[in-house]
Amino acid sequence: MSKITEQVETIIQPIMDELNYELVDIEYVKEGKDHFLRISIDKEGGVDLNDCTLASERISEAMDANDPIPEMYYLDVASPGAERPIKKEQDFYNAVNQPIFVSLYLPIEGSKEWLGVLKSVDDDYIVVQVKIKSRTKDIEIPRDKIAKVRHAVML
Repeated sequence: MSKITEQVETIIQPIMDELNYELVDIEYVKEGKDHFLRISIDKEGGVDLNDCTLASERISEAMDANDPIPEMYYLDVASPGAERPIKKEQDFYNAVNQPIFVSLYLPIEGSKEWLGVLKSVDDDYIVVQVKIKSRTKDIEIPRDKIAKVRHAVML
């Protein structure tokens, strides 16, 4: 997590707690000439447009009062969607037996991307069951090789 996203989290986490929303992800990126602060939120039963609007208004007020971002940016508050990121430790455990997509820093068995079902999690590894042609295989992935993990929609 970057210094800016850490500072933003400190500012908005009390708002999320007050609204009973889960702060899923914070992303601060530059796309072309524009900067975007993207905040993903969720709650039991999912968030709707009214939830995102309320959170956006509250976050905007808090950021106006104590903004760590020096440049102009667009604030985007949204649901994480079906392919929500898996970042926190509890996210990994909640995703066991669910389809995930893993992107790696270094290849394992010749691939830097794996799509499959998360079978197990521990401090050092995750095990993903992948389908190769007509058979399944368990791939053990060291956690320090993981760049990104997200839920996946598999047909």
